[in-house]
Amino acid sequence: MPEFDAKQFLAHCARKPGVYRMIGAAGEVLYVGKARDLKARLGSYFQKNLTGAKTRALVSRIASVETTVTGSEAEALLLEQSLIKELRPPYNILLRDDKSYPYIKVTTADEYPRITFHRGKRRPGSRYFGPYPSAGSVRDTLALVEKVFRVRNCRDSFFRNRTRPCLQYQIRRCTAPCVDYVTREGYQEQVELAMDFLSGRSRQVTDQLTADMERAAADLDFERAAELRDQLAAIQSVQQKQNVETDRGGNVDAVAVDTRHGLAVVEVLMVRQGRVLGHRSFRPDTRGEEDVTEILEAFLAQYYLGERDEQSIPREIVVPHELPGGEALQEALATRLGRRIRLAHRVRGQRAAWLNMARTNAEQSLQADLAAREHLEQRFHALETLLEADAPIRRIECFDISHTRGEKAVASCVVFDQQGARKSDYRRFNVTPDQGGDDYQALEEAVTRRYQRVVKEEGKLPDLLLIDGGKGQMQRCFTVIQQLQLDNRVLVMGIGKGPTRRPGLEVLYLPDGRELVPGGASPALHLLQQVRDEAHRFAITGHRARRGKARRSGLEDIPGVGPKRRKALLNHFGGLKQLRNASREELARVEGINAQTAETLYNWFHE
Repeated sequence: MPEFDAKQFLAHCARKPGVYRMIGAAGEVLYVGKARDLKARLGSYFQKNLTGAKTRALVSRIASVETTVTGSEAEALLLEQSLIKELRPPYNILLRDDKSYPYIKVTTADEYPRITFHRGKRRPGSRYFGPYPSAGSVRDTLALVEKVFRVRNCRDSFFRNRTRPCLQYQIRRCTAPCVDYVTREGYQEQVELAMDFLSGRSRQVTDQLTADMERAAADLDFERAAELRDQLAAIQSVQQKQNVETDRGGNVDAVAVDTRHGLAVVEVLMVRQGRVLGHRSFRPDTRGEEDVTEILEAFLAQYYLGERDEQSIPREIVVPHELPGGEALQEALATRLGRRIRLAHRVRGQRAAWLNMARTNAEQSLQADLAAREHLEQRFHALETLLEADAPIRRIECFDISHTRGEKAVASCVVFDQQGARKSDYRRFNVTPDQGGDDYQALEEAVTRRYQRVVKEEGKLPDLLLIDGGKGQMQRCFTVIQQLQLDNRVLVMGIGKGPTRRPGLEVLYLPDGRELVPGGASPALHLLQQVRDEAHRFAITGHRARRGKARRSGLEDIPGVGPKRRKALLNHFGGLKQLRNASREELARVEGINAQTAETLYNWFHE
């Protein structure tokens, strides 16, 4: 292919806003960018004195450049983000974690509303509070609300079929509306207080509870006054912890970036109704040369213009400094959302405090990442020394097998490099050995499938292939590597538990016959244990999901349980989860279920 003629290309390039795509020799998109002036922006790539190694490497691979002219820079930004999400170009800063935020949902249309965790599409008949930065934040808040306001969290099928209070009532986390232990009016009052509290109106809640407590005490209803006193104490404790709460309220995201030694962390601090809900860390894929402004602009565009719930985006985003593309981003957000979003950088008072919190969290997260990376690098070096490796070990892939008496076997493949676990590269394989429980054949099948595909697609090979097993398992996998003619590129090793099966006394098996016992103090062994344990966890999770899916296909496969009994069981317990957790005695109480059938059911779910 002829060399790309940048001078000829720039001579015909438009001086208008638009998007450009840099294409490699194989037709792959290397980089997507936007510009207010396409010719000026693209011309900056083809100067003689390029300073950045990343830019030089990118330019050296360009075979062609495609451009799309747009009506404005904001339109170019919207198109750019759409293309980045679709194409995932290797030279762009990419945001890896784009999961939707969780909410708290209150089913206000129900006679006795339920409070629960929610992620996904909103539906009529409920109120939603949030978004929260993580599932853990939601669960902590739910636990507090259940403790203070005693609102139910059970599923409707469970709620409708209760004949006596459940454990939540016994531990004072619910008032048992399912069995009429509370009036509808009394329950609704607690729901309203809970929703006020979740909306950030905790001061109004405490004022009302204080008035109710004083009224109860005046009426000599001291038991009720004591309950209200406990509620007040719990809410005031939360207010003291939430020391950045403000009376003025407001929905704000404070965003800060820290970058060092090729790593970058973006921290988003979420404030809703003036209350800090928590923070969330993002680690965008960079090439180590981008400055803070470039990373921040790329993050804001991908994060806020991505496929997110529009209601989760606040009206104000606070950033550390002015951004060159800030106006285009605000215009693009207004186009997408139909409302104005303010990008603020000169802030004082409470907003400055929130931004400082975001900065501090970003710094701490980055320090932790750098410390972890340094620790991992030391362990990788120790492993190279232990194995007397001829080449550096930078990537480890580990296989393990999980099954229950040979049923629904699953092989896991986990990947580690000097950055830690590469979860996007993890793979699972549903394996079917001729004889159930044959781990040797199961491993052989998984390794064959894995590396046949890697070779075919010219993917990344590991420097070390680690097998969770002894000499026999390692040898079977090494044979596969030999057959694929990869034995001169991939080092194979097995890790066994040793004679006593105690951690720290593992034995490492190598194809040349060496058996190494590094000892419990060895950093190399600590790394191998970490990788092995992660492969074990990933295999078990996959196996349980596969086995559970087969068993969750319904009650149809259980001997002696026909349509009438299935209906009676589900009506009595309200769902499969409650049915699986039932004892033999509870199963036998269901109409039409005798002791023998109860035993069959129990064994089916607990085998």
